[in-house]
Amino acid sequence: MSRGEEWGAWGVTVAHGRHLALDEVTLEVPAGQVAAVVGGDGAGKTTLLRCLTGAARPRSGRVAAPSRREIGYMPAATGVWRDLTVAENMEFVGSAHGIRGKEFQRRRDALLEPAGLAHVLGRRAGNLSGGMLHKLAFSAAMLHRPRLLLLDEPSTGIDPVSRIDLWRLISQTAVDGTAVALATTYLDEAERCATVLVLDAGRTLRSGTPDEVIAGVPGTITAVRTPPDPDLAWRRGRIFHAWHPGPPRPDEQPISPDMEDAVVAAAIHARHTADGNERGSR
Repeated sequence: MSRGEEWGAWGVTVAHGRHLALDEVTLEVPAGQVAAVVGGDGAGKTTLLRCLTGAARPRSGRVAAPSRREIGYMPAATGVWRDLTVAENMEFVGSAHGIRGKEFQRRRDALLEPAGLAHVLGRRAGNLSGGMLHKLAFSAAMLHRPRLLLLDEPSTGIDPVSRIDLWRLISQTAVDGTAVALATTYLDEAERCATVLVLDAGRTLRSGTPDEVIAGVPGTITAVRTPPDPDLAWRRGRIFHAWHPGPPRPDEQPISPDMEDAVVAAAIHARHTADGNERGSR
């Protein structure tokens, strides 16, 4: 894939009966970049990735993706066969893609060596640590050299050092020219990506570069020890960050938000606006 090409979904709506899993959502995934999709449970992150694989068919909108043979996919459950060894897992995936012999060995070694797995080829996947298991799943997803790599919460539940290792692999994959889209609940990871899409209940709350998402925080955020309204506040360490609509009050000192503040404030703002509209319609 050349650097000028781009995969993604534009104005996509996915319905399950009367429920909209996605409501006119757009995600662009250029080659050589990592695009993050963030949001809580039920936000629509996995559904959006499934649209790109072709497993979920949108009711409306447009999807551009390579053929399924050119897509790498790492599910949230890793997709690794735990009764097989590391070598057997890679061999199974290689055979599914028609990669065998010396070419398979070259690709396998080129992936497992930087992942720190070359010395555990004979170990059962079920006996690997969580971090090693996720790096094996990532390596398997990359074995056929996909043009588009989709990662569904790839670092959930692994230790901080393994997260750093995994992100080194993800970043290098993008540098090498692969288009990468990942769903994550870790907002510090989203800040590392070229673009961020914030979803809530299938709707887009914010979209853009990390700086654009953070700069687009509505209202005012302050640091307080006791929030005046618990529904408009969230804990950050030993204090709370509190949000309210409108500009800062004379007695307030607003803080500079980070990605976590931006995403939480956007979700609170959406609920606050919806509640106001509901009250106004009565």
